[in-house]
Amino acid sequence: MNYYDIWCNLKDTRSDIAFARNLSDFLEHLKSKNLLESWTLTRRKLGFGPPELGEFHVRIACRDLAQLDEAFDVAARRSGDVEIMHAKVFAMVTDFRSGLSRDFPDAVRETP
Repeated sequence: MNYYDIWCNLKDTRSDIAFARNLSDFLEHLKSKNLLESWTLTRRKLGFGPPELGEFHVRIACRDLAQLDEAFDVAARRSGDVEIMHAKVFAMVTDFRSGLSRDFPDAVRETP
């Protein structure tokens, strides 16, 4: 599994529930199109964690990079319902950080 991790803060922390709802609408739509396998949203608790990573963490799981690339392609078109949903989320965030990781050892790793 490949994981696209996103860390961010909100421009207005009073909109936390709206952010969670908008994110769910967007990512569940992509999931319904088989563009991702699963996702989670977590929030830093009691202020613990590196401040440069932001208060919110989104983890998007894709079976491989081809699936992730297809999801990026759909979002990059910036049209239709996907753009409306993405814009609602993107407009709410600041201090965006992202990363890519994988299960380890994964299926392609040769082991003795």
